[in-house]
Amino acid sequence: MLVKTKAIVISSIKYQEKSLIVKCFTQSEGLKSYFVRDAFSSRKSNQKIAYFQPLTILEIEAIHKNKGTLENFREIKIATPFQSIYSDIYKSTIVLFISEILHHSIHDEEKNEALFTFLETALIWLDTHNETANFYLILLLEITKYFGFYPDISKLENTFFEMKEGVFSSFQALNSLSEHESSLLKKLIELRFDSDKKTFHSIERQIILKILIEYYSFHLEGFKKPKSLEVLREVFS
Repeated sequence: MLVKTKAIVISSIKYQEKSLIVKCFTQSEGLKSYFVRDAFSSRKSNQKIAYFQPLTILEIEAIHKNKGTLENFREIKIATPFQSIYSDIYKSTIVLFISEILHHSIHDEEKNEALFTFLETALIWLDTHNETANFYLILLLEITKYFGFYPDISKLENTFFEMKEGVFSSFQALNSLSEHESSLLKKLIELRFDSDKKTFHSIERQIILKILIEYYSFHLEGFKKPKSLEVLREVFS
């Protein structure tokens, strides 16, 4: 089946000497993996590889056999050329980290167009703005809406956040955050990408990041801590 769709690159792995296996989150088909033969063998190899940097937004034409095997591209072009993401150390660290999060979070081949649109919009925002300190925290929290475990905020006035149930409670249970941690999460819930407040200092950001990674682990089976987590902590310390 010939498919034309936008796709966000989640990961690319070198296969043998010259080829790549590329995992993409497509707008129309969900998660798909592609075989790119001879990606490293031609004079245009650098140009080819540039298509497959983490979270690049592509416009693709592909043959989908839908047999659970690797698919093949027929045509690829960059849908949204980023101006700053891959040249800015903060932004490039964020996209590497988020691509790993998505790699460990998206497993279904079923499409999730709402998540795709959100990610596309968020990446374009990141590319065109310089306030990045809270971006990855807001993004991690917002993504949980599309995975079905966004915190229940109907009782936000309660003191403690219970991680397993995803609710705010008036008493501290076994899997509850401390009062301080819960208050930091409440602050994050109120933030938007364009909030210009320097809401958190470095140590608070580290605490929230730890909370969010643990929260994902509670709710996504087989979720692994990203290898780029330490790099992110270092860059934003």
